Parts: sequence; structure tokens; C-alpha cells
Amino acid sequence: MNHVIRCILIGGISVLASYGASSDEMALKDLVVVRADRLLDVVTGEFVDQPLVFIEGDRIVKVVSGAAAARLDIIPSDAKVVELQGQTLLPGLMDMHVHLSSASKDISFLEARLQSVPRRTVNAVKNAKATLLAGFTSVRNVGASDYTVIAVRDAIDIGDVPGPRIWATGPSLGITGGHCDDNYSPPELKQKSQGIADGPWAVKAKVRENIKYGANAIKFCATGGVFSRGTKVGAIQYSLEEMQAIVEESHRRDMIVAAHAHGTEGIKTAIIAGVDSIEHASILDDETILLAKEYGTYLSMDIYNTEYTFAFGKANGVPEENLKKDEAIGQVQRDSFTAAVKAGVNMVFGSDAAIYPHGDNAKQFSRMVTYGMTELQAIQAATVNAAAMMKRNDIAQIKAGFLADIVAVSANPLVDISVTERVTFVMKGGVIYKQ
Repeated sequence: MNHVIRCILIGGISVLASYGASSDEMALKDLVVVRADRLLDVVTGEFVDQPLVFIEGDRIVKVVSGAAAARLDIIPSDAKVVELQGQTLLPGLMDMHVHLSSASKDISFLEARLQSVPRRTVNAVKNAKATLLAGFTSVRNVGASDYTVIAVRDAIDIGDVPGPRIWATGPSLGITGGHCDDNYSPPELKQKSQGIADGPWAVKAKVRENIKYGANAIKFCATGGVFSRGTKVGAIQYSLEEMQAIVEESHRRDMIVAAHAHGTEGIKTAIIAGVDSIEHASILDDETILLAKEYGTYLSMDIYNTEYTFAFGKANGVPEENLKKDEAIGQVQRDSFTAAVKAGVNMVFGSDAAIYPHGDNAKQFSRMVTYGMTELQAIQAATVNAAAMMKRNDIAQIKAGFLADIVAVSANPLVDISVTERVTFVMKGGVIYKQ
């Protein structure tokens, strides 16, 4: 049977489609070749000129360059060739801290908290598409109630809706009245947020519950936070015993554990408990930085979103209490980021998209460079570092055997990192979503 492969437009997204072939036949027989001016090796920082990337199904089968790429017979006649003249290829980007079910920027901060489960699920579908088209082919969703993002993740995986590859934690674990307990109903109703659990056995049960309903990562709140009511940003919440119970139960089930932690004591305690990543990591001292290096803990530091909150928070209806907390912690966090980079701590890209609009994730790259990273280090944080943290050895590089997650930009990202904000091409798992 003859196979015709072409790009079609579905819902405003360019998708590589095959007609006259079953999905099994596509994986075995369809060959796509991506040709561009350059390819960035994100491990070495070196460029490969005039690369040809050969893709079958969802995998890269080989990358050819130089004299071999110039051979006239190198590309089979029945292959689909994607021409990206003038473009530089990067692996699909990874954002390790997003909240896809958050409302759009047009919905006020307080009104967003009253949205129904179906509406938040729709939000997640919309935000997942925006994130993918921005070049982020993998994300970790660190907290969403009612398992909304888990449902969207599963819909993405079977091809019902477009979006990135998702690690989803389900509801974030937290103490009664803490940062992750954002249910402010009257006390006589005796209501708490879904992830609330107090004590080692209770938190173990909550981890098990999240996994039961599909979580493939776990997140808990170790300190207060900026966008919760009545919590002090730096104050520790869970005890060491509770944190150890969360980590022990999660790691037993091969789950990567993220700890929301702004304050020094909470960060140290979470590191000692064995978490895989510290989210925000706002207040670091020398001892905490050395501890993170000793334990190999990854820091995911969202150093752009303060700018967005400063510019638009009041108009978006963010309460004065939260605006003041954000203003107080913003520069402290950036100084901590600089210190951590200088010390060589493991770092991953985490935007906290939701605080600022989904699809604008890449705006953080330039701030990471401003506050101490090289352009290559910033890209590595969103590729190979993130893949290593998530224990995946088949994503975030453009090489044989890896998943075909590829984006393209129109200039050299090691000279101008802001080009990552304007990706021109997005492929995830061998499927083209933007060209």
C-alpha cells in the first residue's frame, strides 16, 4: 500500500499525518528527515552544521552531518523531508514547575480559586497546548486539585488533545492551614484542601492515594508561600519525620519528589529528608548550598515571575498581602540563584507558569543568564539536567535512540538566549505541532 505523508492543520496546529497506514505500520515504515542549518549538542555546547535528523515513529534513528549529509542518496525517496533553512535545532525544552489547570490572566486571582473542576480541566487543555507550542515538550505539573491535570495528561498520551509530556503530582501535600491548604471556607464547614495530611502515617496514606489516582510524581509544601493566605514565606511547615515519610513512600514507588520551600530551615530539612528537588529555594545560605551539593539535590528557581507579578499582579486582583510577600522575597531569591550557580549546585528550569501566562515559559531563560548562568547552562537546565532529575535517559538530546522531541529557533541561542521565546518549529515524539 502506498503511503502519503504530509503536514495537515488541526485546530490551528500543524500535525504530521500518514494516510493508508496503521499506527504500527507508521512506526515501522514512515521516515521523516529534518534538515536545518545547525544543531546544538546540549551536552558539549558545540554546534553540528548542516545536520540531517532521521526519525521513524517517535524515535530518532540517526543524525548525519558533514560529507555524509551531502550525499545525494542519503535520504530515501519515500521519506518526508522537513526543511528548516536558517534554523538551529534544540531538543524539546522541559519546564519542571508548572500549574496547567490555572485560569487565564483575564480571570482575577480570587475568582480563579472558585472555578469548577470541569472549568479547570478545560484550562489545563488550553494551557497544555500553549506550553507545547512554546517549545516545551515535557513538563512537571506540581500541584492540581481533583486530578484534573492527570486526566489531561492521559488524554495527551492517547492523542485526544495536544500537549507536552507531563509528570503530574495530583494535589500537593501540606499541613492543615499551611501553604497547600488553600481552602478558606468557614470553619464550621470543616473543609481542607485535598492534599492535606498531618503526621508520618497520614502523609504516607496521602502519597498512596495520589498514586492510586494516577500521579507520576509527588509534591509537598515544606514552608509557607507567597500566594497563600496567612502563611509566612520562610516558615517551615512539615517536620523532618513527616518529610522523610513522604520521600520514603514516594521513592518506594519510583516517584520523583518536589518540595516547595522558600525558607532556609525548610530547604535544609527537605534536603536531609531526601527530596529530589527544591522548588523556589528562595533563601539560601552557604551551609544550605553545600548541603544541596552534598545530597545532589536539584534546585528549581522561578526568578522571572516576580517581574510579572510586580507589573500585573494588582490589576489581576492579587491581594495586598501576597504582593508584599512577593516584593520582599523576589531579589532575595535572585541573589540565592546567583550563589547557587556559582557554587555549581544542580539546577533545573522551573517557571511556575500560572503566576505568569502559560506559553511565556521561556521568558525565564534570559533572567537565568542575567543572574549568573551562561546561555548553555540555562539551556542545559531545561534539557539534560531536567531529564537527569526525572531519571530519563531517552529525552532532551537530539541523538540516535532518543525520543524525537525537537524545536527550532531562528538564531544562535548561545549568543541571544531570548530566541527561545520565539520557537519556529515544534516536534514531540515524531509529530510536528508547529512549523
